[in-house]
Amino acid sequence: MTIETFNQVLILMAVIAVLVFIILFFVEAGYGKMISKKWGPAINNKVAWILMEAPVFIVLLSLWYVSPKRFETMPLIFFLCFEFHYFQRSFIFPFLLKGKSKMPIVIMLMGMLFNTINGYIQGEWLFYLAPENYYDNWLTTPKFWIGLVLFFLGMAINWHSDHIIRHLRKPGDTNHYLPKGGFYNYVTSANYFGEIVEWIGFAIMTWSWAGLIFAIWTMANLVPRANSIYKKYAIEFSNEFHSRSLKRVFPFIY
Repeated sequence: MTIETFNQVLILMAVIAVLVFIILFFVEAGYGKMISKKWGPAINNKVAWILMEAPVFIVLLSLWYVSPKRFETMPLIFFLCFEFHYFQRSFIFPFLLKGKSKMPIVIMLMGMLFNTINGYIQGEWLFYLAPENYYDNWLTTPKFWIGLVLFFLGMAINWHSDHIIRHLRKPGDTNHYLPKGGFYNYVTSANYFGEIVEWIGFAIMTWSWAGLIFAIWTMANLVPRANSIYKKYAIEFSNEFHSRSLKRVFPFIY
């Protein structure tokens, strides 16, 4: 792919992200807390998560493996960071899920499509289209270290928040609870906040339009969903909810 075509793809992805962001404020994606039969047939949640997330791991791995840059310092670091996240998300996180919930097949397929495209976009830039001098002195730049810290900080928030969600109930307990602890003391979707911070960090760390588009897509998908969860919690836990002055996804802001 030429750099001109690649830039056109990025522009198209940005436009679609804006549309998705707007649409998801009116149409709730029917999985997880918002599961709905109107989205059609569903399959086991664990299987769906693996099938949905694994493509991006495999695509980036494939592009890295055949790249002449694969053992250069910076492409290798970016590759390892990205794949570390998606190894956990594809092959560990699904098996940590509790219960027997399901995910609509159409949601899973949309996730697979986006992840495949995103894996290609990130790999194409990092391993093939980045200019020869792109990585010069990268380890000494503030943007790399700021981005790296944000990336792992966001990952830690995301993992810790997921841990809190998984342990809201003791074995045999069927009650529902408003999450507390960590960033759940500030927002109702702390796991989403962590993931947004993570991919903003990746965009800064790589200082690339490709990374920025991924961060934009992350927000386009998760911010409207955080809004839906916020409204659901406001109804389900009315008294406790309003006493805690929680925001949706960005502490003290939204």
